[in-house]
Amino acid sequence: MRLVRLKIRELAAKRIWTIKEVAERAKINYNTVKSYARHPGMNMVYLTAVQKLARAFCVSIEDFIYTN
Repeated sequence: MRLVRLKIRELAAKRIWTIKEVAERAKINYNTVKSYARHPGMNMVYLTAVQKLARAFCVSIEDFIYTN
C-alpha cells in the first residue's frame, strides 16, 4: 500500500494560512488537519476530508496529493 502524501503545508504557506485557518476554511476538525499536516505520509485518510481540503485550496484532488 502506498502512502497518501498531502500538500497541506506547501499550499497553506503559499496562501499565508495557518493550519487553524485551513481547518476553518475547509470546515474540518482542526485536529484532523493538524494530524494530516504533521504526518504528510499516511496510510489512511478520509476521502471527504481530502475533498474539502482540496476545495478550500481551489485545487483538484490530483494536485493536492503527492504521487511518488
